[in-house]
Amino acid sequence: MTLQEIRTLRLRNQQLEGSQFKSPKELVSWMGAMQAQDFAMANWAVGTRLPQANVKTIEEAYNKGEIIRTHLMRPTWHFVSQDDLHWMLELTSPQVRRVMKTNDRRFELDDKVYAQCNGMLGRVLADGQSLTREELTLEFGKIHIRTDENRLSHILVRAECDGIVCSGPMKGNKLSYSLLTERVPKGRQYSHEEALASLASRYFNSHCPASLRDFVWWSGLSVTNARKGLEAIKSGLISETFDTETYLMTNSFSVSFSSKPSVHLLPAYDEFLISYADRTAALEAVHQKKTISENGIFRPIVVVNGQVVGLWKRTTKKHTVFIEVSHFTPFDKESVLAIEQETCRYGAFLNKKTELLIG
Repeated sequence: MTLQEIRTLRLRNQQLEGSQFKSPKELVSWMGAMQAQDFAMANWAVGTRLPQANVKTIEEAYNKGEIIRTHLMRPTWHFVSQDDLHWMLELTSPQVRRVMKTNDRRFELDDKVYAQCNGMLGRVLADGQSLTREELTLEFGKIHIRTDENRLSHILVRAECDGIVCSGPMKGNKLSYSLLTERVPKGRQYSHEEALASLASRYFNSHCPASLRDFVWWSGLSVTNARKGLEAIKSGLISETFDTETYLMTNSFSVSFSSKPSVHLLPAYDEFLISYADRTAALEAVHQKKTISENGIFRPIVVVNGQVVGLWKRTTKKHTVFIEVSHFTPFDKESVLAIEQETCRYGAFLNKKTELLIG
C-alpha cells in the first residue's frame, strides 16, 4: 500500500469523491460522527459531501433534529444522526466525564451543583422550549449559578453528557439548546459490546484505511475498548501495512486514479484530516505548523489529490463570499482551474457569488 492509495481510498470512503448519499442524516450516519466546533464550517463539511445540497439543506435537517450537534468523544462538538445519539452518548459519556474532572475542580462544580443545574434546565426547557446561551445565562443567574470564566460551557457539556440537553433549532442566527428526551426519541438499545462494535464499524467503513491508533484517537475510547470494538468487526476487514503501521479497510476496496486533479476546499476541523492520529498521509510534516496551530486550531485546507497543499479563508458579505487561497508550493494550471470550480461550488452552497484570490 502506498501513501497515494491511502489518500485516494480515504477521499472515497469519506464521500469526498463519488458520494452515494442524498441527505445530511444519511451522510452523518455513515460517518458515525463529524467534528463540528465551527457551525458554519461544519455545515460545509456535510455539504461538500452532498453534491446537490446547499446550506439550507443542512440547516433544515438540523432544525428538524435529524442531525444533532452535541459533545461526544474526546470531548468536542460533533454532528451525529438522531438515530445514533442515545447509544453513542451512553457509550462515550463516561470517558467525557472523566476528562472533565480537572475543570470540575477548577470551577468548583460537583455532583450537587450539576444536579441543581440539570434540574433548572429540565424546567425552563420543558414543553418544547429552546433557549440560547444568552437566555440560559440569565436563567442560571436566577438560581445563583456562576457562568463566568467558561463555566457555562462546562455546565452545558455536562448536561449533554447526562442526557439532559442537546442542540435545539436555530433562533434567528443563534444556536439554542433543547431537552434531549423531547428532541430525539430513543431508538434501539445497544449493549456495551454492541455499541463498541457499531462505533468501530462506522469508523472503519467511512474512514478507512485507518489504524487502531487512529480509532482510539477519533473515538476517545480506551485502547482496551477500542480493540474490543475492532475485534468484533475484524472478520469483515483486511489489513495492509505501510512503513510500520497496520491499516485496516473493507474487503471490497479497489484503487483507480483519475488523470484530472481532485481538488477540495475543506473546512476547519474536517474529518479528512482531524480524524486520524497519524496525519502524514495527507499532510507533510513540514506544513503541519501552518495547518494546525500549537493550541490545536485546525485551519481550512486546500486538498489536491488527497494531499494538503495550501490553506483558504473566507470573508462573507451580503451577496458575495470572498475566498483567499494560499499555497505551500505553486499550483499548476489544472489545479488552479479546479480550485476556481470548487470556489464556485462553495459559493453555490451559500447561494452567493464568489471572488477568488490565489496568493
